[in-house]
Amino acid sequence: MIMEMKDSGSVVLTAYHPHSPARIPGMEQSFVQDIHPSHSPTSRKSFSRCRRINRMLSNESAPPPAFSRSNSQASMDSTSMEDFWCEVESIKESSEDGSDEATLLEFKPADEGELEAEWLQDVGLSTLISGAEEEDGQALLSTLTRTQAAAVQKRYNTYTQTLRKKNKHTVRDVRDIFGTSDSSPTFETVPVSPVPSNGIQLPGQKPVWKSVSSNSCLDCGLDKGSPSVTEELSYEVSFSESITVLPKNQEWPKNQRFKKEDSALPKFIVRKSRFGLTEVGDLSPEDMKKIRYLSLIELTAFYDALGVELKRNRAERVRGRENGLFGVPLNVLLENDQKKVPGIKVPLIFQKLLLKLEETGLETEGILRVPGSASRVKNLHQELEAKFYEDTFDWEQVRNNDAAGLLKMFIRELPSPLFTVEYLPAFITLVEKISKIKLQLQALHLLIMLLPEANRDTAKAFLQFLKKVVANEGKNKMNLWNVSMIVAPNLFIYKGKRANQQEMQAAATTAHIVRLLIRYQDILWTVPSFLISQVRKMNEAATNNSKRQLMFDKGVRKLLRRKTMERERPERLEGAVTFPPYLQSDIPEGVIRVYAPLHSKVSMAIQLNSQTKAKDILARFHCENSHGSSQNIRGQIQSLHEIGGNIGQHCLDPDAYMLDVYHENPQAEWVIKPKAS
Repeated sequence: MIMEMKDSGSVVLTAYHPHSPARIPGMEQSFVQDIHPSHSPTSRKSFSRCRRINRMLSNESAPPPAFSRSNSQASMDSTSMEDFWCEVESIKESSEDGSDEATLLEFKPADEGELEAEWLQDVGLSTLISGAEEEDGQALLSTLTRTQAAAVQKRYNTYTQTLRKKNKHTVRDVRDIFGTSDSSPTFETVPVSPVPSNGIQLPGQKPVWKSVSSNSCLDCGLDKGSPSVTEELSYEVSFSESITVLPKNQEWPKNQRFKKEDSALPKFIVRKSRFGLTEVGDLSPEDMKKIRYLSLIELTAFYDALGVELKRNRAERVRGRENGLFGVPLNVLLENDQKKVPGIKVPLIFQKLLLKLEETGLETEGILRVPGSASRVKNLHQELEAKFYEDTFDWEQVRNNDAAGLLKMFIRELPSPLFTVEYLPAFITLVEKISKIKLQLQALHLLIMLLPEANRDTAKAFLQFLKKVVANEGKNKMNLWNVSMIVAPNLFIYKGKRANQQEMQAAATTAHIVRLLIRYQDILWTVPSFLISQVRKMNEAATNNSKRQLMFDKGVRKLLRRKTMERERPERLEGAVTFPPYLQSDIPEGVIRVYAPLHSKVSMAIQLNSQTKAKDILARFHCENSHGSSQNIRGQIQSLHEIGGNIGQHCLDPDAYMLDVYHENPQAEWVIKPKAS
């Protein structure tokens, strides 16, 4: 299936997604300078095509093309992009050799009102469309920052204006939702401090976070040749609120250039606050769903503040295969795998390919770039489909370059791209329209938070593998830029019938995106603390709304009166009703009761002070239970979890200061258990 996705008008990404399991792609042909073109007819063909493409890109004496060259294309010389185009051509050739017919995926035309309605639904505000006043929508609105509220207000205004033009049903006035006297918001932003409980930043308010020692930070810099000056990233303040006021009609520089040297990328560190850092797997699925809502709102506000339009694709859903390994939707594949291995988050076949390459292929020269054998890859593909789930497939027979070809094939043949059809234009825009790497990284961070869970977990496993490939550059000769050029067409420019000029424009852009993903992945998998604060406030608002609703229920009021009368009777036995630990009045301020159900000593009251960290509590339990716990428990990595109150479940950073966390969520329970893998 050929799929064309247009963004701001300058980039067309051509995607090819097969549905027939019989189609086996040909050799993953990519040009390697030390391979002589006379080795095979296919090699000579790829060599010729790669050279022809590079001549197209480097021929400065030729008349200018009809299309306008993008910033990224102007920034790269032909030699540095050679591997990219050879990879593109090999993908095209493998698709041309396939026996199945390509099907065009058509995007539904949509007017502006429909796009805004979809946006409101995607951020969890469908109640604004339906007119119902549900608690979740009200709770979400109550936590928004000023720029986030302006982004919602702008989209809702567009939606309502479109409905009025169509003479549809009456819609709620935006002033009724946001409580403003003027329905025309101001979109200029200024630097502010962290968001207080009501979501409104007060002038002159000081930040409530404290930095920790200089070695307690997330370092995402470079091991060699890195700039001497590092830049610190803050998660405490909304990205969109941190952007300074931009001049009107500002134009981003058109001569932006990318340097392929690793040292060209800045070094960033993320200073840990008193609450520590939180990874995407540390929160409950319910809270991560709210993180996705808030991330889309924040991303939209961020683009608005930069004066950049956030474009999204609107495509019909692609139905892939229901069984098998390749060409199966990630969710379907995971459902099938979870029947075999409960709780698995990354498809088994993908994990096995990564493991194979990590065990034997990381030091292979040209790994990912040097192609395997077309016939071997074809046979291995068929054999995997037949034997993988029966555990009869012989992995010893798989050569490293063939395994790399199968890995790239798996990614390309996903019915929906790993980074989703909807937001591919946003990935391109963050580089084409945003010049500073720090701002690109912040936009990329929010886009990662937006990914569905299956896509995000699979992408994380893939990027961790790519980081290991780059770490072995001394032996495999694959540096960060080489790996990015080979991987980019497999992630962003899918298989089509021919490389067109628009694809060439996006070449350096997509390679730069992959480079950012690999280099700063430790940052990208960390949930910004300002989003977690908003989730806490959202949960608190929802709880308060529920309490108010219950108070007006007549039956509940009668029950409360009866319970009060029973409580006043002198003959009532104490302890007849068991309250949770956080409601027991005998626990003094600053003392928490920690539960460890898997240990021999299952609970312990701990007095907190300003220096008590989560790892201190874990160490105390380990000491107390060093002789009584089972051997299985001793081998597991235990973590302290914050459960309930204003959070669903939160696996705490070992460096989190517990008194600060306790004050943030005094109603929580504290449980020691293994961290979810």
